[in-house]
Amino acid sequence: MVEPLISFKDFSFKYDSQAEDTLKHINLDIYPGEKVLIAGASGSGKSTLGRVINGLIPHAYPGTISGSCVVNGKEVADSSLFDLSFDVGTVLQDSDSQFVGLTVAEDMAFSLENDQVSQAEMKSAVSKWAKTLQLNELLKNSPQEISGGQKQRVAMGGVLIDESQVLLFDEPLASLDPAAGLASMKLIDELATKQSLTVVLIEHRIEEVLHANIDRLVVLRDGEIVANDSPNKILESEELVGLGLREPLYLSVLRRAGIAITDCRQIGHAETITNPAIAESLKSWTKGAKLTYADKKMTSLLELRDIKFAYGAGKNVIDGLNLIVHQGEIISLVGQNGTGKSTLSNLITGFLTPDSGKILFAGEDMADLSVKERSEKIGYILQDPNQMISKTTVFEEVSSGLVLREISNEEIQTQVNEVLKICGLYEMRHWPISALSFGQKKRVTIAAILVLDPKMLILDEPTAGQDFRHYTEIMSFLEKVCAEKDLTVILITHDMHLMLEYTTRTIVLDAGHVIMDDTPAKVLTSDNILQRASLAKTSLYTLASRFGLPSADDFVAKFIESERRMR
Repeated sequence: MVEPLISFKDFSFKYDSQAEDTLKHINLDIYPGEKVLIAGASGSGKSTLGRVINGLIPHAYPGTISGSCVVNGKEVADSSLFDLSFDVGTVLQDSDSQFVGLTVAEDMAFSLENDQVSQAEMKSAVSKWAKTLQLNELLKNSPQEISGGQKQRVAMGGVLIDESQVLLFDEPLASLDPAAGLASMKLIDELATKQSLTVVLIEHRIEEVLHANIDRLVVLRDGEIVANDSPNKILESEELVGLGLREPLYLSVLRRAGIAITDCRQIGHAETITNPAIAESLKSWTKGAKLTYADKKMTSLLELRDIKFAYGAGKNVIDGLNLIVHQGEIISLVGQNGTGKSTLSNLITGFLTPDSGKILFAGEDMADLSVKERSEKIGYILQDPNQMISKTTVFEEVSSGLVLREISNEEIQTQVNEVLKICGLYEMRHWPISALSFGQKKRVTIAAILVLDPKMLILDEPTAGQDFRHYTEIMSFLEKVCAEKDLTVILITHDMHLMLEYTTRTIVLDAGHVIMDDTPAKVLTSDNILQRASLAKTSLYTLASRFGLPSADDFVAKFIESERRMR
């Protein structure tokens, strides 16, 4: 009988900084060659479980352990982090934080160099994994200058070169555009098969991870395992939403059309799911669904006129861009990594200065406004929350802007507590920020800007690290504020679900140009735009194509409107 490669027996763990256990009585076996997805809402303990598997707990994150965790025959608590690193290779959510070499080749060879492996062996190993991971043409590049998907492959190479038996991914989709994320999942599936790897993925975006053809889905809630079965069994049960996770969109629309998922076969992908009733049920539902069109008088708030910008003497990153953003809009700004989305945000907020062109806000030329003056009108929330946080506790961080504005202590208490409740952080208000997960830190930075009452918000990847429940709460709140205060929101995002559900207009950038400005449904049903912007077809589009619906655009738009009405 095959022995498990990873085995938890009645395992519990409490961080030294916490009063209660984060993991509670975990019993879990993972076998050689398995691909296992560990999912759960933010704060459920999934990242902590990953830290136990790779030995960061208890060796880098001290705390109290009870029970047992054995990895490849080694008791984690009794083994060194160095010894465990040969068994488990970890690819972090932020690939940049893993890089140590000046070139891709140096970075991949780093661990072998530390082990004093000969030059010939190092070159051979780097060549092998560069070929496997399609990195040959990038070996002389700096890791910082390549795309997000390429960075992730370099990080994979840096751990695979040690021939680790277990590959652990922490939120692998968080920083990737949809096409790169899909390619990453397919690569993980291929690697696991060809290299006989055991793969553990920590992620809450279940639909995307299903493309890695995972064998088992383990769901955590409040530090306990509440589901542990094949993906199909759990998808059939309708349990995911109740556990703070999103079920795949194609399943949601089939349920809406009256299809029982238990009567379907091959339900793991929109490309494979079958049931004789699907085609007619979808056509009937689409015919009966109605779209409402609300004419709204639009007032220009932000206007960009022929903006051009280049870094140094390089080619233009933003090249003759013209754009009008209206008051009260929620807009998604999309495009492949490196196409100029973050650069455009930095131009609007004043961190960068255009080489030519004008930026107007409410009719005022912002050329002479400082970053501080612009921040009173426009709130900017970075993708990486660690780059924004400067205080020790949650309350201190969220209140810091109001303190600088010399607001009274009583008013600060009232405003901060209200925003913390909205963002699901009130119970954590006195927590040290160091104890928060990435997703929780993200909510702290959003709360710290919302409390300042700006006229416009720019959010860079607002759903990165957020579970379905928390990002739904935040986005629903932003919708409410937009309606009540005419707040304008620009979302820089790779999350196509977010784009469809919460934005009414999508601006697509490519090489510094706007190549499409239309509704999300029309953008995501345009093959040419999907390819140029490194987006991926949604599973709704796949259903429409597979089952012969008259108009994919109409079908997608009607489903999204029905979702909004239900919400």
